[in-house]
Amino acid sequence: MTAFKLRPIIIGTLIVGLLSLAALAAAQDGLPTKTPSPTPPASTTENTAPRQSVQSAPLEEPFIQADLNILSGNVQRPNGLFWHNGKVYASCNGDWTLYEIDAETGATITYLWGIRNAHTLYVEDDATGVGLWVPDFQTNQLVHVVQRTMQTVATGLNGPWGIAPLDDRFLITNLLGNNIVSVTRDGAIEEVVGGLRSPAGLVVVDDAVYVANNGSARRAIEWIDRDSLSGSDVINASAVITPQPLVSGLQNPTGLTMGPDGLLYVSYALGTRGVIGRVDPVMCRENGGCTNNEVEIVVYTDLAAPLAGLAISPDMRLYTHTIFSPDIYFADLGTDERTTTRR
Repeated sequence: MTAFKLRPIIIGTLIVGLLSLAALAAAQDGLPTKTPSPTPPASTTENTAPRQSVQSAPLEEPFIQADLNILSGNVQRPNGLFWHNGKVYASCNGDWTLYEIDAETGATITYLWGIRNAHTLYVEDDATGVGLWVPDFQTNQLVHVVQRTMQTVATGLNGPWGIAPLDDRFLITNLLGNNIVSVTRDGAIEEVVGGLRSPAGLVVVDDAVYVANNGSARRAIEWIDRDSLSGSDVINASAVITPQPLVSGLQNPTGLTMGPDGLLYVSYALGTRGVIGRVDPVMCRENGGCTNNEVEIVVYTDLAAPLAGLAISPDMRLYTHTIFSPDIYFADLGTDERTTTRR
């Protein structure tokens, strides 16, 4: 980390964010777990898509650090990740830059400067080509990147972290506000779910909304019926919508993404190490919730938690990184090809 000549404002922001999140977690749940810095997860892939036909057999053993491939190592302090049309988009708080990285070759180009600290982003095709929607944790804004220009859509958010599209608007988690808000594409904000515990990663699928509570191991991942948040007539929904348990017992979950195999992938911590696990969310819902023992660990790294970015491609390449290193890694879950042979 000392290898980077970070600007003083970035260092100050990181320190303040670390202290704020640590205080939040301690006050809310009293758990002796390590909180993340203000720079984790990632967003989902095409996270409104229904479950796909891709199948995932349980791994014989999880990927470890030596099994991971490096996609790119020339970006400063990567943050949120998103896979879209063969590209991985990365937000980096080391130089306030969005990068576009070829998901096969790792070729990296500077896409835009000016995003200060984004933990997730959402990328879509639009009339201009590609549009990026980015919640900036440091400025408390939702930004729309169109034709490589940055437009502020909404202000006054409260530590925005996760983002996912719902109907014609977006759901955004406010980590510092303990809630989920709805934000229209022209910037109207409305709280729709309250009473969360430092919510971070967010996924919207065909029938459910999943949210990672970074500040509570007991409420690690919760879910909300999508229909209760759909439509334009949601008023004071936070007073009547109660999230239901999905997974308990995970330490500091941050990133969430839905894989093409219909499994929910989550980045979290085991002690100081960053880990990625997966679980069948439908099974967990039917059983009234799962515990951490029912989460299959798929990647067990030597990287310091939190794993800041999390994204998965349609062919089951899982991308991740830590905020303390410029390297972006991938594990090929589809073929289970590893950089070393351990069997």
